[in-house]
Amino acid sequence: MEAAGWPFLSRSQSLVFVSIDDDGTRPAELARRLGITRQSMQELLHKLRDHGLITIEVDPADGRATIVRLAARAHLLGRDAAIISGWLETELARRIGAATVAQLHAALESDWGEPPCGDDVLGRDPVQVLAQILVS
Repeated sequence: MEAAGWPFLSRSQSLVFVSIDDDGTRPAELARRLGITRQSMQELLHKLRDHGLITIEVDPADGRATIVRLAARAHLLGRDAAIISGWLETELARRIGAATVAQLHAALESDWGEPPCGDDVLGRDPVQVLAQILVS
């Protein structure tokens, strides 16, 4: 993407970018979706705005709140990302075979079930597992 003239986007910025609803999303909701603080979200949003990828506007439903929308430039970035992703997939198929790439697609698109939590993780409470790691 950088070679195509786009700014580097961190993983966090990319997640924000793809978490914005078509009609816009409030920053607090974006922070909730990504599991980060509102302050961290504001930093990410300002960087994306500086790159011209989003706009931050007064929420028409509540003048006390703001809403984040994708800027027109963001749609061009998305188009370029799709083109590059397609090229990468073609190159991967050339290297490992189209059948293997199809199997990868099938595995990633299958239902993985609910994520493990609580005592499901290794049969133990994940907090206790983490505590043991930190003490070791």
